[in-house]
Parts: sequence; structure tokens; C-alpha cells
Amino acid sequence: MRPDSATASTLRVSNERTFSPMKIYDVSVTLSSATPTYPGDPGIKIEEWRSLATGDSANVSFMHFGLHSGTHVDAPAHFIQRGSKVSSLPLDILIGEAEVVEMADDIRVIDADFVAANCARGSQRILFKTRNSAFWNNPQDGFREDYTYIHPEAAKLLVETGVKLVGIDYLSVEQFQSDKFETHLALLSKDVVILEGLDLRAVPGGRYELICLPLKIEEGSGDGAPARVILRTFN
Repeated sequence: MRPDSATASTLRVSNERTFSPMKIYDVSVTLSSATPTYPGDPGIKIEEWRSLATGDSANVSFMHFGLHSGTHVDAPAHFIQRGSKVSSLPLDILIGEAEVVEMADDIRVIDADFVAANCARGSQRILFKTRNSAFWNNPQDGFREDYTYIHPEAAKLLVETGVKLVGIDYLSVEQFQSDKFETHLALLSKDVVILEGLDLRAVPGGRYELICLPLKIEEGSGDGAPARVILRTFN
């Protein structure tokens, strides 16, 4: 039942008294033709399909892009035969408390020593804020091959500590031009969800509520999907 204006006003006042404000960070990368994509993946094209300006009854746009464009989720099916598809990923992994781990700009590899010293044991969702986030200041410069990545031994340690979701602020957790994909395999083989392409420029290190909602795509291999991702501070 829809509340009347007096009831709605009372609810607003009650909420203001009960809850402290939460800050919301949109950590999703904007998709456009200028957004870099991983080499070999489809580029992003957004075209006009129908237009009011040309006499059509509505504006309708057409978009062509790979499922690992911008901020996106890697499901186990990305690298694991018969692995879980993106449409079946549990929401209780994609939503919940997350730890943003911020590191110095001179760190080029997230290794096991860094994880052991800086990632709290028991954290189920860890997002790494690296020098990569600054790359989103100039997307028109194209793909950066020198991004900071997660070493396979660090990935294995994260699995051992019970992590269920790992995120990073560029388009891959893997070292560029890896031919064995050991970081992906270490995580996805244990059903750890990978969240790539985050924009953490405005987010200080700390604990947040993560809300990550990938598109629910059924067809294809189920390897992944773009996602709108936000972080909220706790009360």
C-alpha cells in the first residue's frame, strides 16, 4: 500500500533520526567507444538504431561489445570447462562486506607477501586499489599493458584464507600476455568470483558494503558479464 504524504514525511523523519548517512561510491567504468578493452577482445561500438530526430517513435541505441568490457565479472566458466556460469553466481557472494586494500603506486605485482601482510584473514571479498585506477583518468590513451596484477601465489593464498570474490582496478587480474593464466585458474577453479575493471580512484582503503550486479546472461558460454558496481559506507 502506498503511504500518504503525511506517513511518508513521518518515515523520512524517522529514518533521518535512526540512520546516519551512507556514502555511495559508483566504482563502475563508463562504457563508450573510448573505453579501452583487453587486446583481442571486441571493441565497444554504440550506434543509433532508431531516432526521434529522424522521425522514429523512440530513441533506441544498439551496442556491440565483449562481455569482459569495462567493469565486469569473470565466472568460473571463463576458464573452467563446465564451470559455473555467470547467470548462476550466488548473489550472497556478489553482495556483502568487502575490504578495499589500497597500495602504493610503486607496487607493480600483488604478491603473496603483500597479501599476507595486508589482507585480513576471514575477509570474503577483497578489492585491490592500485596505481591502475589512475589509468581511468585518460581512457582515450588506450589499453595499458603495464598494469599491476595479482601473482598466482597471491591468488592461491587468497583462496586459502577463504576469499570468495577478488576485485582489481583494471581489465585483468592476470599479468599481461600470460600464456598459462595461473591467476585466473587459481581463483576460478575454487569458484572464487573475479571482478575486474573497477574504478577505485575516489575510494579510500577500508571496509564497505559491495553491491555487484552483473547482467543475467543465459546464452553463450556464461563466461562473464558487465556489471554495475557500487560501494556503500557502513552506518
